[in-house]
Amino acid sequence: MRHIAIIGSGPAGYYTAEAAQKQWGDDVRVDIFDCLPVPYGLIRFGVAPDHQSIKGVYRRYETTSLADNVRFVGNVMVGRDVTIGELQEMYDAVVLATGAPHDRKAGIAGEDLANVFGSATFVGWYNGHPNFAALDPDVSGRNAVVIGNGNVALDVVRILAKTRAEFHGSDIVNHAIDLLDTSGIGKITVLGRRGPHQIAMTPKELGELGHLERASPRVDPADLPPESEDAALDPGQRKSVTLLRGFAAIPDADRAGRTIDVEFDFFAAPKVILGSDRATGVEVERTRLENGRAVGTGETYTIPADLVVICIGYQTSPIPDVPFDERAGRFANEEGRIRPGLYCVGWARRGPTGTIGTNRPDGFAVIEKIAGDIGEGAGKAGGEGFDRLAAERGLPVMGFDDWRRIDEAEIKRAREGAPREKFTTIEDMIAAAQKE
Repeated sequence: MRHIAIIGSGPAGYYTAEAAQKQWGDDVRVDIFDCLPVPYGLIRFGVAPDHQSIKGVYRRYETTSLADNVRFVGNVMVGRDVTIGELQEMYDAVVLATGAPHDRKAGIAGEDLANVFGSATFVGWYNGHPNFAALDPDVSGRNAVVIGNGNVALDVVRILAKTRAEFHGSDIVNHAIDLLDTSGIGKITVLGRRGPHQIAMTPKELGELGHLERASPRVDPADLPPESEDAALDPGQRKSVTLLRGFAAIPDADRAGRTIDVEFDFFAAPKVILGSDRATGVEVERTRLENGRAVGTGETYTIPADLVVICIGYQTSPIPDVPFDERAGRFANEEGRIRPGLYCVGWARRGPTGTIGTNRPDGFAVIEKIAGDIGEGAGKAGGEGFDRLAAERGLPVMGFDDWRRIDEAEIKRAREGAPREKFTTIEDMIAAAQKE
């Protein structure tokens, strides 16, 4: 019998568990650990609340969790409640699937001012993550600046721009939708160091900006390269640039009645976030492209900013005694192997790249490596060994049945038109799980 511990219950963790089931059938036992009492990681706390069709992938993970040889072990912090070394003594393989839950710093002056947030923090706030639920951003000012040209930046823009009615069917948490109801934002500037041909925005997400009730996207035609150059782009990128061209061509008459401008400012590198105690503006340097890289021209200007959200990427959380690549923001590994018996997968392995689906082949690849490394298993204690340790330490472990009670309670407390209202503290989650 093989015993596998997976640390992290997001897409990478569950795809790895699914791969282990397919590799060994009944001859494997998999424990999926998470520091929170609830599973699904990125699906629950990272995917935009108005993208419920994407969140639906959790049903696949639920099928994996309900198998007899896979269990969810929630509310256990690896590195605090149990060490990696202890887990390696109990399991034939330990797989780190912790994702990349922390913001990558922009490295510019002023990013620590009040009302300046990284996207992991801001997205966590409106998605109800316990670490960020008490954030309370100030949205009363007129000007917001979103730094970044990827889909997360689009998510943030869309959440700031939507009306309450447009959140029908989403699971944005009440504290966020109630605060956004009071928003005074009238302009959202989206800063990108490079140009339209270099954006990492996909057509579906970009296209949504053209269908908002009170917001209108703007693109300066001068920022767009000659249309003939679009032919060199891949089909998805070409569709995105076509959408930007459409935004640039919107007549002023069609913008009548819109109360929020979403302005794309390309070839614009943020240099300093201005303000004494809180953000008041962003000093920007105009750039040009040299061999695909953004190079400063020396021309600077200032954009008013009452709120700044920096969406430039994420990094993995270090774990004590695990080699970490600080520059790449992920665990140091060679194709998923960290050291004998210890592996990583998903964003914890490769950094924050790819889609949710990219994690599936990643999980299957690491299980193939593990199969070659551990053979029939070494007769380790596995989950039984962890259960003994948890009992000795009095760890309040939460299982999948506990999660299902939390899930049921969240669905029952949903506002009208919402699929659920999430609990935003660990204490409330545990109380819901223990309620008869």
